[in-house]
Formats: sequence, C-alpha cells, structure tokens
Amino acid sequence: MKIFLTGATGFVGHHVARELASRGADLRLLVRKSSNLSNLEGITGETFIGDLSDPSTIAPALAGCDAVMHVAADYRLWIPDPAAMYRANVDGTRELLRLAREASVRRFVYTSSVATMGFRSDGLIVNEDTPVSLADMVGHYKRSKFLAELEAIKAAEAGQQVIILNPTTPIGSHDSKPTPTGRIFVDFLNRRFPAYVDTGLNLVDVSEVAKTHADALDQGTPGRRYILGGENLTLKQILDKMSAITGIPSPTTEIPFAIAATYAFFEENITGRLLRKEPRATLEEVKMGRKKMFASSARAQQELGFRVTAVYPAMRAAIEWFRAHGYAPAS
Repeated sequence: MKIFLTGATGFVGHHVARELASRGADLRLLVRKSSNLSNLEGITGETFIGDLSDPSTIAPALAGCDAVMHVAADYRLWIPDPAAMYRANVDGTRELLRLAREASVRRFVYTSSVATMGFRSDGLIVNEDTPVSLADMVGHYKRSKFLAELEAIKAAEAGQQVIILNPTTPIGSHDSKPTPTGRIFVDFLNRRFPAYVDTGLNLVDVSEVAKTHADALDQGTPGRRYILGGENLTLKQILDKMSAITGIPSPTTEIPFAIAATYAFFEENITGRLLRKEPRATLEEVKMGRKKMFASSARAQQELGFRVTAVYPAMRAAIEWFRAHGYAPAS
C-alpha cells in the first residue's frame, strides 16, 4: 500500500512512520525545506518536499497513493501569531482533504486530538459522544483542532472515507521538539517543577497510538471518531511516577489556580511578549488545567482492537530518551 504521510519528522508521526514501514508500506513522507530529518533515520520511505500552506506543492505527491495519513499539526500552547496555527491546522487539513479527493485516494486517516472532546470540571470520564461545542475550546490550539476536525467530519459526511483518531497525551521516545507534555518531563528531570496544580491527563504509550493508526486504515469506520488513550492520572500521580523512575523528589506543594494564573500572566507578558521567548507557563495552560482530561477508549478497543496499556514503560522510555539526547542530565 502506498501511503502519503504528513508529520513524520514529529513525535507521533515518527512512530506512525516506523510502524507503517515495519508492515511493509510504501511511504511517501511530506517534509518542509526547513524540517529536521533526524526523526526519519532508519525509516524507509521517499521524502517529498512541500508545505500544507501551499497545496500546489503537495498535489503531485498524492498521485498513485492508496491512503493519506495526516498526522502533522501545529501543537503549541503559546504562539505569537495565532493565525499561523489556524492556517496550518484548519486550512491545511481542508486543502489536503480536497487534494486527496481530487487524486482519488481511497482512505484518509486524520490525527485529531482528545483536546476536541467535551471535558468537564468535575473530572467525569468522557467519550466521543459527550456533548461539546466550539465555545468549550480553550485557547487557539484546541479551537484550531476542533475546527479542523469539523472539516474532516464534513468530508466524511460528503462520502470521503475519512477516519478520525483522537490520541490523548502520547508519551515515549523521539519527542524532539519537545511537545508541551514532553516539556513537563524535561522540567521535572531538570528539577524545575517545584509545585503542581490539581489537574489531570490521560497518558498513552505513543507506540500503541502508532499501531492503531496503521490498523485504522482497514478497520476504521468513515466518519467515526476514536479516542486513543491509556491511563487517567492526576498531575501529582504523573510526577510521583516520574519520581519512582528517576529518584528525583516529587513536588509536595499544591498551588491554587489563582497563583498559577498570576505566574502565567507575567510569564506571557515578560518572557513572551517582551523578551520574545517561549514562556514556561501560559494562561491557556492554566485554563485548560481546570478540567481533568480523563477519557475512555472503549470505542477504539471494540472497533479497532486498540490496547489500553500501562503507561509506566512509555514514561521510562521518554525519560531515557530525553537524558540520552541532552535535554536533561544523565542518570
């Protein structure tokens, strides 16, 4: 099967590319001129230079492809120019869907995010059918992914074979950017995590996410959304698990959201706007933290054969990789 894959130089995309290659797929990997290709080492595939912001550069690469796997996304919780995020996540997805239709590509797997789900402040575990609207989306990243997902749903309703996958918070090796979640690990390893807030995430092994991407090509139902998650954990539980792996003390001080918001406000305005550097915390993160992002993967388990596994090995793999690549001191 010839597959056009976006995002292979990124964290989740790297693991998806590796999984597809191991199954014998003929890969055509979209990269930009400025892309760091280190995450493609050891992966057999043809690289194709193009940019989702310029559809004319991508159209030739879709010729003869059996499937598109759109993993690429602008995943940041702080961005100086939010319009760029909407161009990448929303416009880019819409155009790639159109190009796939015009090239008669049979299947389209779109990597969305659990961020588009309807999380609640009471910590109730949600699923794909929990009511949600654009008004529930906090920040530009969530809003852009929600709008991009609507484009995928619209295409599926019009007859295109689009399967939508919603990973929770993937953890594992090769998070080279790193992602906002990866930065939690890096800060902890560098002993820059003195306190925590009462929030929660669902952590999932990125290798299980990658396997289900490959499985979804044949088993996914067009138009369906599938949450791919692992363990529902509070932030304190995550930090305690990292402490057990590394021996680094876990923070014991819980701070109120009001204090966290005040810190984030000054970080955004001084570090971000004044110094033009990425702030260590943002108001968007604090607002998101008021809702525990606990989710169920029952649908993916039943329809895609997705496995909900313990996240401890993936956490260890992430920590070892960050240390081995200089993001934190060696053990």
